[in-house]
This record gives sequence, structure tokens and C-alpha cells, in this order.
Amino acid sequence: MQTVKTMQKVRKSMENNFNSTSDYVASEELLSAVNVAIALKKPLLIKGEPGTGKTMLAQAVANSLGKKLIIWNIKSTTKAQDGLYMYDTIQRLYDGQFGEEGVDDIARYIKLGKLGEAFEEDEQCVLLIDEIDKADLEFPNDLLWELDQMEFYIHETKRTVKAKQRPIVIITSNAEKELPDAFLRRCIFHYIDFPDETLMEEIVRTHYPDVEENLLKNAMDVFYNIRNIRDIRKKPSTSELIDWINALQMNGIDPETLRAKLPFVGVVVKKDEDLETVKKYVQ
Repeated sequence: MQTVKTMQKVRKSMENNFNSTSDYVASEELLSAVNVAIALKKPLLIKGEPGTGKTMLAQAVANSLGKKLIIWNIKSTTKAQDGLYMYDTIQRLYDGQFGEEGVDDIARYIKLGKLGEAFEEDEQCVLLIDEIDKADLEFPNDLLWELDQMEFYIHETKRTVKAKQRPIVIITSNAEKELPDAFLRRCIFHYIDFPDETLMEEIVRTHYPDVEENLLKNAMDVFYNIRNIRDIRKKPSTSELIDWINALQMNGIDPETLRAKLPFVGVVVKKDEDLETVKKYVQ
């Protein structure tokens, strides 16, 4: 009985589904992962090769559902506290020295972080925690309570900040570090596979609907051949193919010469040793 009720709740929550947009084409598996995460009210953890659209997914979800997007870019020095709030003691001290009014009101010197901003939104928003694996190993665990309970406590003002509306949380990772099991248990996980040629053509045409058929076919053939070279250290990504096709179009390159001349190959191949490997392969 409980399982039936749970499924009914999920179906009801998924009435307003995320769908591919005019700027973002998602696979059926990715669409399902996003919608299940929304329905179950859990963070969605996204991994995949660089350039497969992990970060762009959050913008697409926000656009599709008509919601505000808040982005928390994670760096190696980022702490979980940064996303909650910051107490500007230096500004308060400065104001006190110069006799500013209201210096006794500590709340004036409390600035909410990105997670705090998302909690304070009157309407549900999309919160992107981008590249979580850049931070130290304790960072994900330090957010467990806040992401579970959707609240945090400001000690200086003795105020509890509770989410007015539970945000849709999307977390990206480049798999540079292993994330803690306790954190993973609380997430819905999806790995974005590299697009096959059918999906890739759809993605490219989303950006360039008028791309010439022969140019697209030849560019994609060369692109996937480069990716399949065993010794390539950095495989070109979706975004690099899109940029390359744009460069080819802008310069009126003859599609039949792509394999022989590899025009603007530096848009696709970014390492010296890979460039030499590709040239040998083409020859």
C-alpha cells in the first residue's frame, strides 16, 4: 500500500515535467532523472565528460519550468558556510569607528550565501551547486543537514532560516574526487553519456537549425573519428564540436576538404601531442 501511495505521489509531482528546450536537448534517461529528483524532492547529482552540458542543464531546467536560477560556483577554497551566510565583522567595526547609525543591529551585517538566497525565495527556484568536487572532502558532508532539512541557524542573530519553497537542487561533479557515501545516499544520480550521432545531430541543429547537411555530416564524421583515436589524451567535447561547426560555417569551408585540411582544428583539439596524433591519423 505504501508503495502505491508513493508512486501516486511521484506521478502527481511530475505533472509539470522538465522537457528539452529550444536551447538544450536531453536524452530520455536524463529527462527521467531530473523529473524523478524533482518529484522525490532530492538533489540531483550529475556527472559526465567535460562539455556534455552538466552546467547548462540547470539553466535548461529553470527555463523549461519558468523558475529563477541561482548558481553557486564551487572553488577549492569554498566552505559550506559560504553558501549559508557570512557575518561582515570588518564592515561593522569600520562603521563603529566612524559613528554610523545602526551598528548595534547585527542583522545588517549578515549576508546570505547562495543556499540562503534560494531558501529565501518566495517562489521555488533552481539551485545549481557547480563542480562540488573542487572543494575539500568535508564540504559535501557539511551540507547534509541543510539539504535534508532545508534550514540553517544564524548564531549571531539567533534566527533560523527555513526554505519558503524547497529549491530544485542540481549538483555537478567532474569526478575529480570521490564524494562521501552519506552524501551520495541523499542524491539521485545520473551520468550523462556522451551523445551518439543521432542525438548529437539533434543537439547541433538546436544551435544551428540551418546548417548545411553535407557540412554537418563531414564535420561529425571527422569529430567522432578523432574521439575514437586511442592515443588522444583529451577527447573533444560536444561544445567543441558546436564551436567548430560555427567556425566552419562562418568561413565558408568546403565540407569535402575537412578530412584533408582539418581547418580550425584547434577549436576541437586542445593539446600539442593530440594535434600531432590527429595529423598522423589523417595522413
